[in-house]
Amino acid sequence: MKFQILYSKFHIPALFLILLLVFLIPYSKPHIPNSKFQIPNTAYASVQEASTKPLVAVCGNGIKEAGEQCDGTDLAGQTCVGLGYVGGTLSCNTNCTFNTSACTSGGGGGGGGGAYVPPVVETKVNFSGRAYPKSTVTLLKDAQIAATTIAGSDANFQISISGLAGGNYIFAVYSEDKDGRRSSLLTFPVSITSGVTTNVSGIFIAPTIAVDKSEVKQGDNIAIFGQSVPKADITIQVSSEEDFFAKTVADVSGVYLYNLGTEILDYGSHFTKSKAAKDGEISSFSRAVSFLVGTKNVAKVVPTKCPAKADLNNNCRVNLVDFSIAAYWYKRPLSVLFAATEKEKLNGDGKVDLVDFSIMAFYWTG
Repeated sequence: MKFQILYSKFHIPALFLILLLVFLIPYSKPHIPNSKFQIPNTAYASVQEASTKPLVAVCGNGIKEAGEQCDGTDLAGQTCVGLGYVGGTLSCNTNCTFNTSACTSGGGGGGGGGAYVPPVVETKVNFSGRAYPKSTVTLLKDAQIAATTIAGSDANFQISISGLAGGNYIFAVYSEDKDGRRSSLLTFPVSITSGVTTNVSGIFIAPTIAVDKSEVKQGDNIAIFGQSVPKADITIQVSSEEDFFAKTVADVSGVYLYNLGTEILDYGSHFTKSKAAKDGEISSFSRAVSFLVGTKNVAKVVPTKCPAKADLNNNCRVNLVDFSIAAYWYKRPLSVLFAATEKEKLNGDGKVDLVDFSIMAFYWTG
């Protein structure tokens, strides 16, 4: 069954529509990602250092660079003797590795020496930062899950991946709190050089956030809560005709709670989000959650049934993570693995286009 974009049939979430517009605008013409790609708050400096310090080597320019053994006649002062041979003439292969075919290894005695085997240099990336105590942290590489780990009781985590080819990648991390609420997705580009270990530190995952009512009677309290780093300072922003800010502190398990009196808010829809700060580091804002100020109190209902479509990572939700996965494959040939997912969870036509995003908007849970 093929889906069509039927704007009159359902309400498209405002957040999803904004994301879709921001994502699609660059495709109106050929687009090269801006080198000033923004990374939220404190993660930026660390990621920028990791992505600019180990530059990608250019083999064939006659200059030995990081990740290369040599380049042309530039042998970086190395000789056959320095590589363990008796003598001979060292040269450089076209792939910027040493050519030891003209080196001599000697002989006699115990049967002669063996050829020099260069050590295998591992290409590795280490990610470290803060999430929530004992929470699951997931790392995505180019919109595909690459690794997971469990944060410590202090909310610190570290993930390492290896076996990568040199090049530019888009990485993202998210975490889930003790109640299964998922954080917003923190995305950043990293440039990797073959044979180099790159460290991306200072990652600070935004808090999770929820409210206890979908509608609150004006003048009554609405509870805003979630989880972050233990003892972190939490700033809560409520958006109305003007923005309101409140502060609270997370407890030793990272849980925070703020009861907002709604007498300051007008009737209608409002949004709230939060961010955390600790030891001079500040997270980005969480995703925004909505609530209505009206004439009665209506408890927030958590969906218990999984969406029939658009749940691309099988967590019974359709949100920013699923949007990111679909956005990565927009106007790209699908991998064999994702082609099966697209057939089951999206339009099933072997590509990702606007029809698939309309399906996602229909099943959006946030």
